[in-house]
Parts: sequence; structure tokens; C-alpha cells
Amino acid sequence: MAVVLRSWGSALVVLAAGALVAGISWSGGATVGAVLQFLLLAVLAGLISPLAFPRSVSAADAARAGKPIVYWRPGCQFCLRLRFSLFGSARRASWVNIWTDPEAAAAVRAVADGNETVPTVVAGGETRVNPSPHWVREQLADR
Repeated sequence: MAVVLRSWGSALVVLAAGALVAGISWSGGATVGAVLQFLLLAVLAGLISPLAFPRSVSAADAARAGKPIVYWRPGCQFCLRLRFSLFGSARRASWVNIWTDPEAAAAVRAVADGNETVPTVVAGGETRVNPSPHWVREQLADR
């Protein structure tokens, strides 16, 4: 349960704030504004939730798949930037949520000076912490 809250917590807070703001606007008579405010915050909640990323797999499954591995966590703006810059090629990599897989978190700490800095990408025998989207696209181009 704690892992679910950790992964979805930020998105749920934004969604609740959207409902609160929309409720206040609605009670003031601004129905169109209330709907637009709620929709805007609902979209933001979706972007910072795990829904914006390909299905997460475990670190062990990712290693067996033989594809590049992207270690990420929900709410990370750098992970989100990488995810959206990859467009349709994001599914060519294995995405591992470090908040749901202790082995993945340990792997990231091992290469990031003890920190859980994400995104961390393992591809072509090389590991990069917060790599440029261009480099990641090059690694996925051959897949």
C-alpha cells in the first residue's frame, strides 16, 4: 500500500486540488471555469502519474529482456521530459520504476554516487545518469 501511495501520491494530491478549486469556482457560479480548471489539473495529474509511462517491469525482467533499461520514478520532471521526447520509441526500452523495485533503486544508487538520480539509462554496455534524450533515441534506434 505504501508503494502505491508513493507512486500515485503526487497525482492524487493534484487531482484533489483540482476538485477543490473546481468546487469553489462551481459554487461561485463559474461552471465553465470550474470544468476547465478541473480538466487542466486532471491532465497535469495524469502527466505526473505512472500512467504517462510504459508499463513498469522489475529490474530482473528488464535485464532478461535485453533491451535498454530506463530507471525512473513517478513525479520526476526529467523522466517525464525523457519519456515525451522519445515519442513512439519509448516502448523499445524496459522501464523500471525505482520506487516499486528495491533492486532497481540499488542499481541506480550504485552508479549515481549513492543517490537515486533518475532517469538513469543502461544501453549498449553504457550507463548514463540523466542522459540527453538525443543519446537515448540513438540507443533505441537500432531496436
